[in-house]
Amino acid sequence: MLKILKDPSQIVTVNTKGKNYKRGNELNEVDVLTDHSIIVEDDLIKDILQTKSIKNESGYHVIRVKDKIILPGFVECHTHTVFTGSRANEFRLKLKGASYEEIAKDGGGINTTVNAVRNSSFEDLVKAARPRIHNFISQGVTTIEIKSGYGLDFDNEIKQLKVINYLKQVFPIDIITTFLGAHTYPTEYKNDHAGYIDLIINKMLPFIGENKLADFCDVFCELTAFSSEETDRILKKALEVGLKIKLHTEQFNNIGGMETALKYNAVSVEHLEMIKEEQIRLLETSETTAVLLPGVSYFLDYQYAPARKLIERNAIVALATDYNPGSSNISNISFIMSLAAIKMKMSIEEIISAYTINAAKALDVNMQRGSIEIGKKADLSVLDTTEYSDLVYCTGTNLNMMTIKNGDIIFEKPEIK
Repeated sequence: MLKILKDPSQIVTVNTKGKNYKRGNELNEVDVLTDHSIIVEDDLIKDILQTKSIKNESGYHVIRVKDKIILPGFVECHTHTVFTGSRANEFRLKLKGASYEEIAKDGGGINTTVNAVRNSSFEDLVKAARPRIHNFISQGVTTIEIKSGYGLDFDNEIKQLKVINYLKQVFPIDIITTFLGAHTYPTEYKNDHAGYIDLIINKMLPFIGENKLADFCDVFCELTAFSSEETDRILKKALEVGLKIKLHTEQFNNIGGMETALKYNAVSVEHLEMIKEEQIRLLETSETTAVLLPGVSYFLDYQYAPARKLIERNAIVALATDYNPGSSNISNISFIMSLAAIKMKMSIEEIISAYTINAAKALDVNMQRGSIEIGKKADLSVLDTTEYSDLVYCTGTNLNMMTIKNGDIIFEKPEIK
């Protein structure tokens, strides 16, 4: 049966006119419709009509959204959602002045979570991840990326990837899987970097590719992690086994990761807090999406990525939480949007584009998702407000009252009476 989302206050389409992403100043163009309704057939947007033209409802299943706003479903394009353990003690150290890199050098940081994950069963990891994914769905997320990277040996990286793939079957949203075995060097390879890279290249990646356990390969290119030369070797092998490329780069130091990512036509480069002016120019015409993560800058209290320069230089900019236990224990999308507005000087319209169509491009799903256009999947977020600016203005508040995935309601907030 045809469905109709009838009589919303606004439909924020983020219309791309078939381009399927927004570059530079285009991020400000979100195309707001009033007095329109959305027709859904099966899992697709069939039409967007003036509400007054709909004379007979008998052929529709009517979803009444009067005084609500419809947006594309949000795309959360950078998370580390599958983990166990807490790093609250490290957070206390940070408040006393310890840096992220200092904690890592003392054996903390990522390796704290690695130890917890290695000591957790498949079932433990699933149990920990379930409420986190549900939380994202309740905020209007219809597609999410989840990285591995807390196993850092063959058995535990594969365990993490299998958990993520299991969660794909459990939840109705799209879950994109990224292999991040090159997150850092595990303690047993602290003095044998070549040995760990060989493990990734000769054992992990071939197995992952053969068993189709991941969509992407990511590497943390950083002074305390992998050099640009080491990153190059890993990415080359990832492409050989059929994985698409992402890269953590230019976060704390600038060591050539951007250039390496572009060499391999990475789908996205992520962080970019330390990006240089000449590197920004490389993104002017590149199809690679710049994924910015303001929650990390807030959580670690250091500089924000230069969103304004990137947008003014015509880059494709996306936003995400980077939800993880160490450097961004933040899963509140509204708060991330507020940080992007206040700390990175992005407009509300730019933020919406960055969290929908451009975030979809960062996961290579933008041809079907990320905007409300005829023929695309009916992935929608329905907000309990009549003004879309409230999405950023109401800092930290979850305004989403209904999440629709492939035309089906998968979350509905209970009505307060």
